[in-house]
Amino acid sequence: MGARLRVFLNEEEDRTLFELRTATTVPQKVKDRAQIIRLNSQGCYVEEIAAHFKCREQTIREVIHRWVKMGLAGLWSTKGRGVKPKWKESDIVHLEECLKNEPRRYNSRQLAQKLEQERGVKLSPDRLRRILKKKRLFGNEPDQAIKTNKTHYNAR
Repeated sequence: MGARLRVFLNEEEDRTLFELRTATTVPQKVKDRAQIIRLNSQGCYVEEIAAHFKCREQTIREVIHRWVKMGLAGLWSTKGRGVKPKWKESDIVHLEECLKNEPRRYNSRQLAQKLEQERGVKLSPDRLRRILKKKRLFGNEPDQAIKTNKTHYNAR
């Protein structure tokens, strides 16, 4: 069995970690990591902390090692996880301008082709449709459809 993993905090570090626990603008993972460091500094074993947070012991060890290596910055997750988007916000703004300024209508396949030809950004029509729907730039306009297609019945 290896040596016990233990962190020692000074008063300022302990106070900062305690304040992080109660901050409203800090993600929950960061609050949990701050509490993990505080519990370890108070003498709790890795196994006890893992049982308390219902996670693996290895996760607790990783948090402690990141604290030792990086300090307070080690509590936050680093950028770079997941697939990077192939498009930029300026590409969507360009499409928005095209949709507003040009008199013709486009379907998602035509918009995807236009984006690839003009900007060199290759997106599938389905992906482009999801992005535009998320931005609310595309789709049915129910208010106009209801006003123009409303049928009036005569009450008898």
